[in-house]
Amino acid sequence: MLDISIDLHYSYTFLQIIVLAVVIAVVAGAAVPSGQDYYTPGQAQILRYDVDNIGLGNYKYAYEQTDGTRQEQQGAITNEGREDEAIAVSGSYSWVAPNGVRYTVTYTSGVDGYNPTLEEGPGGVPNVALISALG
Repeated sequence: MLDISIDLHYSYTFLQIIVLAVVIAVVAGAAVPSGQDYYTPGQAQILRYDVDNIGLGNYKYAYEQTDGTRQEQQGAITNEGREDEAIAVSGSYSWVAPNGVRYTVTYTSGVDGYNPTLEEGPGGVPNVALISALG
């Protein structure tokens, strides 16, 4: 006579594995963003692109995209021909976050290092509110 209890046990375990796999697949599928809430690089178009750089000495460039991204930079050689010759760079870049707030970083870079300043456009949460929320 066959022992059916062993076969039922394995069938029940197999069914549990199948149900678990289906639940994991559903949860994983629900966690994937639809793509409409996130920026896709192929969506942005170049609105403006200016460049003045022949590879020798001073330069400047700027661009702006349809997604609100902007960047501009200029560089100039300081102390040209001397032992302490360097390049002084200044510029800015900005982007629009998913919440509609524009962030702009303005910077200088040279013998004193990199010095950025971050500006947050309207609509963002003030830093004081963030700090107090953290507690």
